[in-house]
Amino acid sequence: MRRVNLPPLLNVPGKLPDMPVNRLPDDIDTLKRMLVSREETIARLLAEISRLKRWQYGRSSERMAELTGQLQLALGDGTLPPQGAVPASAPEAASDEPADTTAPVVPLRRRSREFPAHLPREVVEHRPQGCDCPECGGRLRKLGEDASEMLDYVPGYFRVIRHVRPRLSCSRCAKVVQEAAPSRPIARGMAAAGLLAQVMVARYADHMPLYRQAGIYRRAGIELDRATLASWVRECAALLQPLADAVGRYVREAQKIHTDDTPVPVLEPGRG
Repeated sequence: MRRVNLPPLLNVPGKLPDMPVNRLPDDIDTLKRMLVSREETIARLLAEISRLKRWQYGRSSERMAELTGQLQLALGDGTLPPQGAVPASAPEAASDEPADTTAPVVPLRRRSREFPAHLPREVVEHRPQGCDCPECGGRLRKLGEDASEMLDYVPGYFRVIRHVRPRLSCSRCAKVVQEAAPSRPIARGMAAAGLLAQVMVARYADHMPLYRQAGIYRRAGIELDRATLASWVRECAALLQPLADAVGRYVREAQKIHTDDTPVPVLEPGRG
């Protein structure tokens, strides 16, 4: 069980005093004062329970407000400001919301794989070796071409790599020649090696959750949902498994193995 440091409680009794009915005073005013005192004690205890729940389960902003309140108790006059009170010097909230200056979000269609036109493109042409027909030695002429695009990431910006494979035909024997399609890190995947490396480094080296990465890419006009990023991470893990096995064998060859058992808390999406 993870140990949580909770803020100190206010000065409240650990247990309300019990008193038999036959020992209660007969004076009505005394009974009223006892009842009011008990109600105040119960109210303080309920407030502390709510405070501790917010401290353990609330957001970090609520915990910071809790620490501020405890500091005011220690340095101030011993009274907490009313909940929700705003300092007199606090600026008024702007009435108009700022204009959205982010790039337009262009959803990527899974079937057509059309990437936004504003992204820079690098054309890589794959031509057969030589200009003559491998069958008869005749001169090749261009019939057309097949093109496919992959989304790549260079630190700082996205780019689209367009792979062009001209289809060439022999003018003498009509044989069609075309270079083979380049291999991809993920079969039939749209992500190039640079983008996959960025996702993995951001996730495991920078500790950035996938939903945060999706938000960053969305601001650049690229719509990549968390499920797509998760599938890329799974495929990359399979590709890197031989390297992980080699590192494991190297570590186990040592006489001593030092590990870090520090627990890492996992937050729900949106609470990071």
